Amino acid sequence: MSTLTQNDIEIATRAAENFTRLYYSTYDSATRVDDLPNFYRANSALTWNGRPFEGTEGVRELISGIPTSKHEVQSFDCHPIPGSQPPSLLVTVSGIVTHGKGPAGNPANTPRHSVDGHPRVFSQTFVLAPDPNAPPTKSGEVAKYYITADALRFVG
Repeated sequence: MSTLTQNDIEIATRAAENFTRLYYSTYDSATRVDDLPNFYRANSALTWNGRPFEGTEGVRELISGIPTSKHEVQSFDCHPIPGSQPPSLLVTVSGIVTHGKGPAGNPANTPRHSVDGHPRVFSQTFVLAPDPNAPPTKSGEVAKYYITADALRFVG
């Protein structure tokens, strides 16, 4: 097992910051059904509130079946996983997501725990792996990653 350096941790943190910004802006975009699966590979695993999905087609299926969204990331953390260079990353994200038009856009009888319309606190954990098909990076440059595992839960 390799030892992580301070430089590894700094680069991993930048990669996680870039990933988090790109991922949620893509998730919330009008083109999310076509673009979000590009973050995954055929063997990626996604669990959305206990429902398993597999690969890019599973992500497309999930995203096609839920209303539009707006994510507000409140915090994220990144931990490089030693063993490869660049290292794989464990990224945890928490925040608030609103699906649909928000509470004002819902009929008065919409259930409180409905996915559509109510802001929900979420926690999402990603395992990011270096993309072997990406061009090589230079020293100090952020590597290209893809999502190998993703688990999202609403909190409360």
